[in-house]
Amino acid sequence: MRGFLYVLAAFAVMGLAFWAYQENYKTQAAIKDVRQLHADIGAAHERLNILRAEWAYLNRPDRLADLADLNFDRLGLLPLMSVAFGRVDQIIYPLPPILPITDPIALSSEAFNDWEDPL
Repeated sequence: MRGFLYVLAAFAVMGLAFWAYQENYKTQAAIKDVRQLHADIGAAHERLNILRAEWAYLNRPDRLADLADLNFDRLGLLPLMSVAFGRVDQIIYPLPPILPITDPIALSSEAFNDWEDPL
């Protein structure tokens, strides 16, 4: 009986060793994937910073003013000046529409006389 338990324990140890071996390789593969993802994220951040710098360069005020001057015939854009703005009291707001009375109620002294006070 003791020999059977020794063999069973040896098989259990071999099974656990096989399982640990497999888990080790799975862990190493996951670590490799995480490193690749970190590298991809770093490259994406670098590309994003470059795109932000290019956007800032292309949106310089002097460049946009030159483009507005070049395309004045098509766009009709004028330079932004303080006289182009109006005051708040110059704004004309539309009047709300007047709703027609569709179900009139007759108000007369007779209507009030028919009403009884419950108290």
